[in-house]
Amino acid sequence: MNPTHRSQRRPEAAPTAPAAMRRSLILWSATSALAGFLFGFDTVVISGAEQKIQSLWALSASMHGIAIASALYGTVLGALLGAWPTDKIGRRATLILIGALYLIGALWSGLATDVYSFIAARVIGGFGIGVSTVAAPLYISEIAPPEHRGRLAGMFQFNIVFGILIAFLSNALLSGVGPNSWRWMLGVAAVPSLVYTALCFSLPESPRWLLTRTGGEAAGLAVLKRIRPGAAAAAIDAEAAAITAAARIQDPAARFWTRRLRRPILLAMVIAFFNQMSGINAILYFAPRIFQLTGLGAKAALLDSVGIGVTNLVFTFIGLWLIDRIGRRTLLFIGSLGYIASLGLIAWAFRSGQYTIVPACVFAFIAAHAIGQGAVIWVYIAEIFPNRHRARGQTLGSFTHWTCAALLTTFFPQLVSVFPPYYVFTFFAAMMVVQLLWVVTVVIETKGVPLEEIQMRLVDGYLDAS
Repeated sequence: MNPTHRSQRRPEAAPTAPAAMRRSLILWSATSALAGFLFGFDTVVISGAEQKIQSLWALSASMHGIAIASALYGTVLGALLGAWPTDKIGRRATLILIGALYLIGALWSGLATDVYSFIAARVIGGFGIGVSTVAAPLYISEIAPPEHRGRLAGMFQFNIVFGILIAFLSNALLSGVGPNSWRWMLGVAAVPSLVYTALCFSLPESPRWLLTRTGGEAAGLAVLKRIRPGAAAAAIDAEAAAITAAARIQDPAARFWTRRLRRPILLAMVIAFFNQMSGINAILYFAPRIFQLTGLGAKAALLDSVGIGVTNLVFTFIGLWLIDRIGRRTLLFIGSLGYIASLGLIAWAFRSGQYTIVPACVFAFIAAHAIGQGAVIWVYIAEIFPNRHRARGQTLGSFTHWTCAALLTTFFPQLVSVFPPYYVFTFFAAMMVVQLLWVVTVVIETKGVPLEEIQMRLVDGYLDAS
């Protein structure tokens, strides 16, 4: 690394406004993060309907896996293509598009008359989920001040787990309404989808998108002034200049797949890979089935699934409270230890027949996920790429995450029918040991660091990356 780079002056971020003057910023972040609520609800609501759908249409194990994972196939596609609308039509317009996709998917899946129609509806909703994991955290990270970026961007994850809790609770409440209860479980998501879409029309565009993608200096400055209402004009101008200057430090073709971006690319892919190799989606999707394997009745299993949602929500609160205090890397370290202990005990319980400890261990696993990977993943991926490449970087991380999720969800029912459950949970625990080693040796801290400075650390080589 060139030592002269260390002495170069870091761009100064504009001072943030007093807390009382940041209400609009919190409101915009919360509105964007509502995409996470729909993401969590739509993703997990299927857990209450999957067994009914299998019996209704007499699905084989393989077709059942495809039907339940169909939303994830749409999510993979949405994650893969999410950078295009996010960059081309803007962050705000993309968030509105996401709401429309959620609305269509919810209504159609609730009215589906056969498994193929059901799969098509879930793919549409899943496409919206995939795009939301690109656009929503990215938008929040681009409007948030560095010292609060973790908590504001983390609102997306909070809304995911809140949506998961409401989905589990909704499933429990609707399970007794009759033979078509599964239709109500899926279709009720249309209501929050409509509310979210309407709220998105009140959002301003991201100033970084305006400054770096459209050349709209006046519009970008205007949004920065709305975001930082207490900042001096000179500080706003300096922040805008730092944003545009960082965007100019590009290779001539502005290519994404370059050696220059190898560190953020690898970090995004690996954190997304390990997120799913914990088994989180398998446990969330098939929680009632897992609890029934331990001898619980169907109703008790469904109620215990609500406990998963409550645990997820409480520990996500804790994770978001800590993320800007002790940092992203520390939370990943704590979560990894919790994963290893809880998954190891679940594997031992299935091996020894001590099923009574499984619900408690599952709750401990959810707590470890919520305080670690769950709180960190979408914040971290949204931070580590330069402004010009942030949408494509978020797409890469989301695509990796959802590809692994789709494969895991598709094959999990077959895995637990072919192999003893303790084999499967032992594999998940082993993967979390590898994650722990990766966190200790590779992951860098981004707590409180301006986005343009993170670019210097990871991409431009101006600062020590340690």
